[in-house]
Amino acid sequence: MNWIIRSSNGLRGAVNVPGDKSISHRALMHAALAQGTSRITNFLQAGVTEAMLRCVRALGVEVEVKPDGDIRVSGGQLRSPAGPLECGNSGATIRMLLGALAGYRGVTSTLTGSAGLRRRPMKRVTEPLRLMGADIDVDTPPLTIRGQPLRGIEYTLPVASAQIKAAILLAALHANDSTTIHEPGPSRDHSERLLRSIGVTVISKGSTVVLTPPDRPVSAFEAAVPGDISSAAFILAAAALAPHSAVTIPAVGVNDTRTGLLDALIQMGAAIRLENRREINGEPIADVSITTSDLRSISIGGDWVVRMIDEFPIFAVLATQAQGETSVRDAQELRVKESDRIAALTLELRKLGAQIEDRPDGFCIAGPTRLRGAVVDSHGDHRLAMSLAVAGLIADGETTITHAEAHRESFPNFVELMRNLGSQIQSDAD
Repeated sequence: MNWIIRSSNGLRGAVNVPGDKSISHRALMHAALAQGTSRITNFLQAGVTEAMLRCVRALGVEVEVKPDGDIRVSGGQLRSPAGPLECGNSGATIRMLLGALAGYRGVTSTLTGSAGLRRRPMKRVTEPLRLMGADIDVDTPPLTIRGQPLRGIEYTLPVASAQIKAAILLAALHANDSTTIHEPGPSRDHSERLLRSIGVTVISKGSTVVLTPPDRPVSAFEAAVPGDISSAAFILAAAALAPHSAVTIPAVGVNDTRTGLLDALIQMGAAIRLENRREINGEPIADVSITTSDLRSISIGGDWVVRMIDEFPIFAVLATQAQGETSVRDAQELRVKESDRIAALTLELRKLGAQIEDRPDGFCIAGPTRLRGAVVDSHGDHRLAMSLAVAGLIADGETTITHAEAHRESFPNFVELMRNLGSQIQSDAD
């Protein structure tokens, strides 16, 4: 699929973004383990969650998916799958499955995935799980895991990673004693919030998380998934950059472990507001509004990076229009995402005329720069595809994005919503 994009202005309206990817993954995984039938509303139905759906079904879990985003999950009785569990390109799926299956006695599974997934680091997960007693044969997919009795451990994460933490917490549910995790820095706390909302004792204090395994299996639950801040980021950026724009996105998750881009927009001088703050299932949400803004450069590094690790492609587009030099450091994790996002960003934004220099752990962008239309490629990366689309909306002339179908991984109705706001995006799949 190719997108053809022309300069657009006057983006206006209110749109709902899809459910949060991270919370959807966790809610489905915990519902698969819970006894009975759980209900999850606003579940993200996209490529990244299709992998998790496919895998839990292969493990014997019945999942009913409705068109409106509601799903029903009948869990609590996993069985060994008939063949390998195909995790696609989803790092969250394979890592969480490793944690969930480590202590599920009587179930043996082989986990594999795409060529890209097989290159992503798994030893960070297998190492602490083995310390708990897990039986995992190798450290790179395809790998086989046999459910075993587990013991609680005290473990310090080598990096701040919500996926590693989620895997350990899933395993800790089946351990014989409490598990304590020390983090070197802040990471997403969706697992802790969800576990507490379904009755599991999880104590978070500073950089330490302690889970006490329940005396009996967790019962079925209901969970509502907030709008994904990572998806909202593309629309917020488009409205900030396109002239005469004003957009509102209701019910977006604003968990402070995920609001790094919102903080960046505020520091850059964006006209952004968060209103109607409330909580669902322990997760803070708000209605987020933004209007066209004059932006200034900022520097990002340290713990800030973790809080916006998925938003750097769209942040880079914002930086091309900010006054001054914007720099990003301590973001080497971007090199092992769905693509090497630092290299891919540098290559594609330069085609549009951006002044960007890559660094081993980030990049530097001088702005503002008048972008010009060009033919650019998504590199099969959903976030890069949509970031380049936003760049095309403010570029002179026409921009073509090849392999744009990658957006289906996380935001299937991106084009529809952007058109509803007034943008000029055409697809050769129409």
